[in-house]
Amino acid sequence: MKAYKAFDKDLKCRGFQFEIGKEYKHEGEIKLCESGFHACENISNVFNFYEFRDVGTRVCEIEVLGNVKNETDNIKLVTDHIKIIRELSCDEVLKLCNSGNSNSGNRNSGNRNSGDRNSGNRNSGDWNSGDRNSGDRNSGYSNSGDWNSGNWNSGDRNSGNCNSGDWNSGNRNSGNSNSGNRNSGDRNSGNWNSGNWNSGVFNTNIPDKVRVFNKWIDRAEYEKIDFPDFLYFNLTTWITHDTASHEERKKYKNEIEACGGFLKTIGYKEAFKLSWDKADKSDRDKIKLIPGFDKDLFFEISGIEVE
Repeated sequence: MKAYKAFDKDLKCRGFQFEIGKEYKHEGEIKLCESGFHACENISNVFNFYEFRDVGTRVCEIEVLGNVKNETDNIKLVTDHIKIIRELSCDEVLKLCNSGNSNSGNRNSGNRNSGDRNSGNRNSGDWNSGDRNSGDRNSGYSNSGDWNSGNWNSGDRNSGNCNSGDWNSGNRNSGNSNSGNRNSGDRNSGNWNSGNWNSGVFNTNIPDKVRVFNKWIDRAEYEKIDFPDFLYFNLTTWITHDTASHEERKKYKNEIEACGGFLKTIGYKEAFKLSWDKADKSDRDKIKLIPGFDKDLFFEISGIEVE
């Protein structure tokens, strides 16, 4: 059985020196892990369990001659008898890490990728699980920005579709932080606005008053609000192989093997609650200082109970 094992730059593992072409048995005199020699049958998984910060790290092809026990959901194996076949060059390692076709990048499981760690197809960026992305860490399709879970975005961190701005949860916006659709301004919850902070449609100016917790307040008062940091949360998060659940490891097996993890899209209230849980008390307390604060409305929106 063929497998792959990483060593430090001197072909050592836990201080023991190995040599190409020789067999080694785990019989107690070799001070390794108590269970024996660890290795990976899939070379992409080597990157999940070994540190590669040191450019001197070396990867060898080995022959597994002894009993085999699979660990970590069959991603890593342990055996008591190995033979070191050969050392792999860096180019060989990177080429073997591509399980797709026609990739010029590294560790891709999809096809025709020029970036790295993509599980989708035709990506020129990195860490994409969707297709035709030129940005990074997109789970949607045809994005040229970064961290998008929607499709056809040229901006960043959009969960909606066809946005050229950033942080939009709506669709077809050229501005930023819009929850409505087809806005060219910023922070609109309505549609077809070229101004900012509008909740209606076809507005070009900035309104004198703003509705906060279903109450009208003066814009001057609104602009003094110190919004808590926890309100600015993401609807996507990067899940690494070691933090993924057993079910997620099965569902996203290809992404984990190619990329070391996957980009997970989170529900709105779940993301809101995760951000709240991470915030300190002083940041949480800021929400109660917003004019017209209503804990019942806040719970309806966020699913969070404020005492």
